[in-house]
Amino acid sequence: MKKESQAHQLNLIFLPYLSPGHLNPMVDTARLFARHGASVTIITTHANALTFQRAIESDFKCGYHIRTQLLPFPSAQLGLPDGAENIKDGTSLEMLQKISYGMSMLQGQIELQIHDLQPDCLVTALLYPWTVELAAKLGIPRIYFYSASYFAGCAIHLIRKHKPHERLGSDTQKFSIPGLPHNIEMTTLQLEEWERTNEEFTDLMNAVYESESKSYGTLCNSFHELEDDYELLYQRTKGIKCGSVGPVSAWANRSDEERTNRGHNEELAQESEWLNWLNSRKNESVLYVSFGSLTRLSHAQIVEIANGLENSSHSFIWVVLKKG
Repeated sequence: MKKESQAHQLNLIFLPYLSPGHLNPMVDTARLFARHGASVTIITTHANALTFQRAIESDFKCGYHIRTQLLPFPSAQLGLPDGAENIKDGTSLEMLQKISYGMSMLQGQIELQIHDLQPDCLVTALLYPWTVELAAKLGIPRIYFYSASYFAGCAIHLIRKHKPHERLGSDTQKFSIPGLPHNIEMTTLQLEEWERTNEEFTDLMNAVYESESKSYGTLCNSFHELEDDYELLYQRTKGIKCGSVGPVSAWANRSDEERTNRGHNEELAQESEWLNWLNSRKNESVLYVSFGSLTRLSHAQIVEIANGLENSSHSFIWVVLKKG
């Protein structure tokens, strides 16, 4: 007979957005919660699960309560190639729109699965604002995962609140972002297009930011020692609970076996060479350049960037996306 005082195992559902910058750290955060005793289910599609399934199976074999719940992506229905289930797979604007629409088509299936699983808490991507209402219906907290920095979140919030760019004479005139601990200047042209103009994506982002204030809290892929001022400001301006869980991917994949499970075999062979070279450089002398997994640079752009880096008189590490 179980003791009445025995603690209830927390049952969590993680619902990541299907883009590498959201999916990877959110999956690693789910693994972190499982390693601390929670029962975790990650809802995603077949092709996206392939990128991290070995890591999940390895954690499960170690005794952690973690699994994936798979959804069929409507690729054939949308005329997409098999396996095109992530924003990074979009090679044209038309393809990106189809993948995004396919993600919205999954909402009904996701809601049914979440109802069946009866979680204690729902951890979702910020870009799924509809999960606020779903969590409210189920009577459970909705926590959104924020994959960017506290600084970025504060800057966006204060620009949207005070709209300093709307009082300028031109798009190239600089303005300071009000309310930040540091003076940060930018121009209207540096804002996202959906923020500068009223377009279809603007409506989605308005819903996204409205859902923030209705959430129980947020998990941010950052840490206090890096962003202490902005961590406190984020919590004050949003008025919700904030949990700093970063850098989650460095933590969750710190061993060679864990990195192999996430498909980083080739990098492992070269890592010691990179680190030895980096450690031989002076502090704050190396430029790190990365445009992320979604940016597609033309050959001419790559050549220009390479020339600029070589002429900078600085050592640099440049992460370049593989073709194919």
